[in-house]
Amino acid sequence: MEIVSDPTRPVPAAGPAAAAAPREWISGIGVLDKASVLLEIVERAPAPLSELVTRSGLSRPTVHRIAVALERLGLLARDFRGRFVLGPRLGSMSVEARYDRLAQASGPVLADLHARTGLDARILRRRGRTQICVATCAEGALGPDGAERVPVGMSRPASAGPVALVLLAWQEPEEIHQGLRGARFTAAHLAQVRRRGWARGSDVMQPGDTAFAVPVRGGDDRVVAALSVSGPTGRMDALPGRWLGATVFDAAAALADALHRAHATPSTPPAA
Repeated sequence: MEIVSDPTRPVPAAGPAAAAAPREWISGIGVLDKASVLLEIVERAPAPLSELVTRSGLSRPTVHRIAVALERLGLLARDFRGRFVLGPRLGSMSVEARYDRLAQASGPVLADLHARTGLDARILRRRGRTQICVATCAEGALGPDGAERVPVGMSRPASAGPVALVLLAWQEPEEIHQGLRGARFTAAHLAQVRRRGWARGSDVMQPGDTAFAVPVRGGDDRVVAALSVSGPTGRMDALPGRWLGATVFDAAAALADALHRAHATPSTPPAA
């Protein structure tokens, strides 16, 4: 299996030196506003109780009481290191909204990438132990039976292939540990992908093709999807490797820029 990767992502500021959490939403109801502050902090990065206290400016007993209550409601949860993270109720809504933006922003990027390379271009994301196609641009996308070769929504196990490697390589250690169970690659393969920034190998979405995949980073700089180009091995091999890599990375950067802009634009709260 041929694999490759990029620079380590920046680590978000944390601890006493971190800036106080911005307060974008104010209701005028004390306990709700305090809960909102804690959610804003955790939305940016996982945080232990001590960091929630430092960044919120609230007393430790108050932070502990509200954080535990939010955890009981499923609005916060804790990772394997005991840090607070978005809970399943908020997490699922946040993830789906992010991927909606991803699908909307990807159309022009995929069309340009397909036009420049002549290869199928796709955006895929990870859900549980599967990889799912969320957007695609391909010429002659219909198979012999008249059905799309790789339609939006098509899923395959995230246990093999370059896309699976890219989607797992930058996740939290606990998720990586779980993702390696039953996988056809190892932690060493994932480390190599992180160092080089990309992965290449057999395309599990379209058997017989070769795929080249790179990470797509969201507004918080976390890897939220994989950008993949694929085609018959002979066609892939005929393209200059450096040119292909640069072209796909440029497309991923354009998509990341669009997601960063969307992330930086605050939502307007609905009118009362």
